Amino acid sequence: MSDSVIGHGRRRKQAHDDSHDWIKYRRGLCNLCELTFTFLPAFSLPYTHYSLVARSETLRRRFVEHYSWESSAPPLKDPNRVPDPCTLRRWCRSLDSSPAFSSLRRTLEAVEQWLARGERLTHGSLRLSWPTLFCFLRVFWPWPLRL
Repeated sequence: MSDSVIGHGRRRKQAHDDSHDWIKYRRGLCNLCELTFTFLPAFSLPYTHYSLVARSETLRRRFVEHYSWESSAPPLKDPNRVPDPCTLRRWCRSLDSSPAFSSLRRTLEAVEQWLARGERLTHGSLRLSWPTLFCFLRVFWPWPLRL
């Protein structure tokens, strides 16, 4: 049973952030159920062009450093690629649909204070930091706001 998933090739996908443009990932085929599995790194969601690190940077720049939507685009490895401001707003709306992102603002203010005091929050092997912020919010964000 331990070898029921066999290699089914490697693929590439976009995962833009300050250190990645394209990443390689593995595919697997289950001999038992004949389903294909994709093994993506934790910082890259399926069907997305930007990594969770880039999304976290946008949250910090927009809500902590108070940049405009246009200026809150994360720095990317490819300087010619810039996500559209409506894409940045969509990333934030996926976490908080309240008017003016009021819940998200308060949460990020608290996170900023925790990190400034040097407090450590971990979930498994994932430690809360600015690059991992979007990952944490996707896991711990209040359920009613994620609908």
